[in-house]
Amino acid sequence: MIESSEWLRVLNGDPAARKVLVCFPHAGGSANYFRTWAKSSPAELNILAVQYPGRADRLMEDCYEDLGEMAKAVHQALPSFSGRDVVFFGHSLGAVLAYEVARLATSAEFQPSRLIASACRVPDESGNVVDSEVLWDDDAAMQSLVSLGGTNEDPELLADPRVRELVLPYLRADYQMLQRYKRMPGPALSCELLVVRGATDPDVSYQDGERWSELTTGEFRHRELPGGHFYLSPDPPIELYLAPFDS
Repeated sequence: MIESSEWLRVLNGDPAARKVLVCFPHAGGSANYFRTWAKSSPAELNILAVQYPGRADRLMEDCYEDLGEMAKAVHQALPSFSGRDVVFFGHSLGAVLAYEVARLATSAEFQPSRLIASACRVPDESGNVVDSEVLWDDDAAMQSLVSLGGTNEDPELLADPRVRELVLPYLRADYQMLQRYKRMPGPALSCELLVVRGATDPDVSYQDGERWSELTTGEFRHRELPGGHFYLSPDPPIELYLAPFDS
């Protein structure tokens, strides 16, 4: 039975379910972002969400500076998933982290059957996953969270200096971690890889999505859906995420 832990939150479903969806949040996000998914997912699907340090119920912990080190910590925290079909879903920053955890899992005791990379430029050896303005401009960082749709909070609430003081440290830390990240050479994944992006996403182009195909020897699919960077809010297309590629 899978239970919540320091890094993982069990959000719904039968803890003994054979199908497991592990969700990795976006920059500035937390496991709480995925709690509404329980309403639109089958009970036989066990949904887990990764809880990053430095926010929510881990607010007093330090944020990670190195994405590779964070991936190692997440990987070590994962249960064995013995006999289960595990799918990784990552949105934006979460897609890069999910990819790195999948690389570690592939060389260890299990590997996901599918990686879903949502609204994210392909991670490559030269970096370039995040725009630099959000690293030094507080207003730009907060505006990115609001304009892209990455929060359920009222924009006026996020303009409150007290809220900004709470949110900016971990939002900035996430962006800085992503800016420093460069993909290290290594074997390609062998699992299925599904890329999903919003057709009007200003940050991720169709070509960005296509380049993810270079990172796996398994089957690859690329889907565009109506919407922008957070096309998945408020109605996540969970059926699409989990549907067989030949359907």
